[in-house]
Amino acid sequence: MSSDQKNPTSTSEVEVDPHDIQYQRHVKQVRLVDSARVGLTGLALLCGIAVLGTSGDTLAIYNATHLSSDFNLPLWPNQFDIRPTIALVVGSSLVVLANIVSLLFSKVKTLRGRAWHTPITFTTPFVGFTAVMISMIFFYAINTSITDDTLQSWSCQWGFANMKSKPHFGTLCKESQTALYLSVVLVPIELIIFTIASYQWALERKATSIMRPRKSSSPALS
Repeated sequence: MSSDQKNPTSTSEVEVDPHDIQYQRHVKQVRLVDSARVGLTGLALLCGIAVLGTSGDTLAIYNATHLSSDFNLPLWPNQFDIRPTIALVVGSSLVVLANIVSLLFSKVKTLRGRAWHTPITFTTPFVGFTAVMISMIFFYAINTSITDDTLQSWSCQWGFANMKSKPHFGTLCKESQTALYLSVVLVPIELIIFTIASYQWALERKATSIMRPRKSSSPALS
């Protein structure tokens, strides 16, 4: 008889707050979305480093081998536009910086707990997307010129030449193409990161709104 009286009491005491279930569900979603965002941010960082390394190397080799028109056998033409390569260097530098900041605020606990953590994770992919888009538009706008050569067009034109010293036009052509292709890949990656960050921000706001009525409904201590 005593056991029968205890069972109803124990089951009545175990009550699950629906706000707790809904809040835990949103917390799990936030963690999954955050993991996806951090993973794609790391991928964007690697792509940005690769673009910066390849385009920066081609620019450095050009600066080291560029001779004035006074020389009889210049390696580079007089009508030459280096701005597309500079655009890739600047754009990839901003992408690398933005993604490093995003990862720091996502993984370092002292920074993650700051009030500006959410704005940073929302702003950095927008900066990366804008930077790579501007560099791509600038690159293709100048690269359509039929009068001026660019580093990529000139090096790929002479890529068949077997050179024993710098500049190795075949290598420069491959590096220029790699930088360009990875920059194109960065455009959708940064856009996806920005979309995921926006969705994560909405989930975090939803979780916060669930917690407020839960706190207000809790009994006050007498």
